[in-house]
Amino acid sequence: MNPHPFFSDRRVVVVLATFCCLLWGSAYPAIKTGYALFGIAASDIPSKMLFAGYRFMFAGLLLLALTVFMRRKMFVLNRGNLFSTCLLGLTQTSLQYIFFYVGLAYTTGVKSSILNASTTFFSVLLAHCIYRNDRLNFNKIAGCLIGFAGVIVVNFSSDLLDFDFTLLGEGFVVIAMFVLSASTIYGKKLSQAMDAVVLTGYQLAIGGLVLIVAGYAAGGRLSGFTPASSALLGYMVILSSVSYALWTTLIKYNRVGLVAVFNLLIPIFGAALSAIFLGESILEWKNFAALALVCGGIWLSGDRGLRTEDRGRFS
Repeated sequence: MNPHPFFSDRRVVVVLATFCCLLWGSAYPAIKTGYALFGIAASDIPSKMLFAGYRFMFAGLLLLALTVFMRRKMFVLNRGNLFSTCLLGLTQTSLQYIFFYVGLAYTTGVKSSILNASTTFFSVLLAHCIYRNDRLNFNKIAGCLIGFAGVIVVNFSSDLLDFDFTLLGEGFVVIAMFVLSASTIYGKKLSQAMDAVVLTGYQLAIGGLVLIVAGYAAGGRLSGFTPASSALLGYMVILSSVSYALWTTLIKYNRVGLVAVFNLLIPIFGAALSAIFLGESILEWKNFAALALVCGGIWLSGDRGLRTEDRGRFS
């Protein structure tokens, strides 16, 4: 790992990593606001697929255009890498975001942002099953248990008498996080032989295109394009491209643990921004308890538990 005079500066790492987490956290209120601006009903899954598809197809194309502008070496899709790249796009983008967008429509942005942290713990468990040098230890087990406790706490009512968890809502968000964890490990394997940023550009574009085709085939419509809704969609395209480009650059020139620790900011930003822009309640003891447990679990798992050199969207 060769240090970079700019991206290896600790102050730059803090600012850019925090900015990436802020972007990913802002996706939660942005998606729910998009549903309202485009008039997408909670049960209108095909239209949600279109909404997600346009976001990720254009994000992938923007990322590929960025690599050309930066004069990075592009690889051409051929028989050798076409199947694996398409499979990554179908899982990490298409399948994951079908679950995520549907789930987010049936639960709050605050809860979703906290549930999003479960991807960290799924990554720890899957890495134990796949990598010989990434086995579970006491800290990882304790971190997973504490983190999942936070996921459970956020689904209780304030008086602890009602457990509010539905398959279409919180359940789909958790499933999306599992798909993300599994596909990220697969993407890490592919990136050993391909440029990670270029690979992500291709898989986002392919996955987004599949969502668009499936959405239209199922009868979805995306109408209500106004300056406000178009600006929101444009923002979501940019946040997906910029955050990944910055994050992978930081990972390239710094220790993974130094950058990955900032992941704990995502549920904090997501919950806070959902409260600000969606008017959702965050001033409940269970939300603060859940955030504390989730962040504590991630911290305990540490950089040995979370191997995310190739982390792509959080959202």
